[in-house]
Amino acid sequence: MKKYYLLILLLLKLFTPSANAEIVYIDINFILNSSNIGKSLNKHINEIIAKNNEKYKIIEEEIIKKEKSLIAQQNILEKDEFEKRLNNLTLEVNKYRNDKKISQDEVKNIKIKNTKKIIQLLNPIIKNYVNENSISLVVPKKNIIIGKKNLDITEKIVDLLNQQVKSISF
Repeated sequence: MKKYYLLILLLLKLFTPSANAEIVYIDINFILNSSNIGKSLNKHINEIIAKNNEKYKIIEEEIIKKEKSLIAQQNILEKDEFEKRLNNLTLEVNKYRNDKKISQDEVKNIKIKNTKKIIQLLNPIIKNYVNENSISLVVPKKNIIIGKKNLDITEKIVDLLNQQVKSISF
């Protein structure tokens, strides 16, 4: 009988989860914004946005000049000619809006695509860190209401990412 109790206790000890399960949390957005490759991606995106803004500002100023000119000529031009020019200006404004929307969508796609690249580089680093430190569970910080600061591994992962990945092509 004692052997059975011993066997049951031993099996329970082997198959019950440990109460010392290590749970940590990580802030992926912080990593994407503060790591070296995250900063270089943000810089790249901001440069594209600045170029686009400059380009579209010039086009917008031209459209405004045409609009003011058309308004000034409203009483001079015949009704048909005025309508024709107004329709042309409307088409030009619509083309401007569509082109601007397309370029904004392209920037979003570039950011999404390159963020996925960074996350693909980040996943093995996190897995390796988890294995080396006997961590049972990693939870995203956005799902944490409150937690001890020593359970946050974000800074450690940023350091590892900066050490292991020097640059990425965009």
